[in-house]
Amino acid sequence: MAYYGGWRPYVPVAKRRAKAEKEMDKLRKKGQRIEPVPAFKGRKMAKTFWGASWCEHLEKFSDYENRLPRGRTYVRNGSVCHLEINQGEVKAIVSGSDLYHIHIKIKPLPKTRWNQVKKACAGQIGSMLELLQGRFSSHVMQIVTDPKRGLFPKPSEIQLACDCPDWAGLCKHLAAVLYGVGARLDEKPELLFLLRGVDHQELVDTELDVKAATKKKSGRRRIAAQDLGAIFDVDIDAASKPAKKQRAATKTSASKKRAPVKKRTVVKARKPQVIKKRAAKKAGSQTPTFTGTAASIRKLRKHFAMTTAEFAQLLGVSQASVINWERRSGKLNLQHRSRQALEVAARLTAGQARKRLKERQV
Repeated sequence: MAYYGGWRPYVPVAKRRAKAEKEMDKLRKKGQRIEPVPAFKGRKMAKTFWGASWCEHLEKFSDYENRLPRGRTYVRNGSVCHLEINQGEVKAIVSGSDLYHIHIKIKPLPKTRWNQVKKACAGQIGSMLELLQGRFSSHVMQIVTDPKRGLFPKPSEIQLACDCPDWAGLCKHLAAVLYGVGARLDEKPELLFLLRGVDHQELVDTELDVKAATKKKSGRRRIAAQDLGAIFDVDIDAASKPAKKQRAATKTSASKKRAPVKKRTVVKARKPQVIKKRAAKKAGSQTPTFTGTAASIRKLRKHFAMTTAEFAQLLGVSQASVINWERRSGKLNLQHRSRQALEVAARLTAGQARKRLKERQV
């Protein structure tokens, strides 16, 4: 890039990195969380399905294909000092002749497109592990990576900004950050769904898998004991029912041998006060179920005085899930695991919730 006084003098990479590290230490002392993209060797910018697919998607567009290579060297030598992915945006700091600040805005995935992806993938992704590791059929791969109808953003949905003096719309610092996103998705693929503002848990449709696996010719659906054990992670004795019948038959035959002895039973009338106390105790033991609405979830989180990230960690779900829940209206169609976690959390006090969160963070 040209300057009024000619070309800026070349600064060796090692010197630039040392200077950048000092600046990052200053930001850490101020309390800012710094997440660098580590330097690496090799031609591939990313190795996993989600990271590699992100990079390949960007390279398909003519607006980017000639300018993206300029950022590869920056990623490889560790010049991306900080890269933070949030809902709808990527913030980064890149070390060049100076430290440059990057802000990339990405529009949320349109609801109609997300519904089409969910519909096309229904029943074809068996677990969250398969989804995040990218272990699914080529058909699902084609759906999620489709340039126009998939999960990745189009150029028109991306807004780029860098404070460097380069006049180009996509400078080498921006190109480095775009490749850096692919490297980050290698570590945390769920960040792609957070970036696009959707809940990745909605793609895992276990209910359809159970129905398909247990449907019989008669039209009735039954699940074998060993399958139930695998689904709910419990040990179920398949022979428990026949044993129960056998015990019942033994008990009946034994009762036939013994002559029945009639006993006179005396029923004591209970006092009204005793009846009221027992009824109150029984009613108190029945904890009401949590109503899964956006308002109730937001109210519970604010009652605990937690951020969306802290509340998600308390429940054992992703931050994107909590954000999506609170954005919606009406009663939510929650998965059994999420609903159960919310019901448990609703029975906690603010102090108990904080204590449990600390235990999870250890």
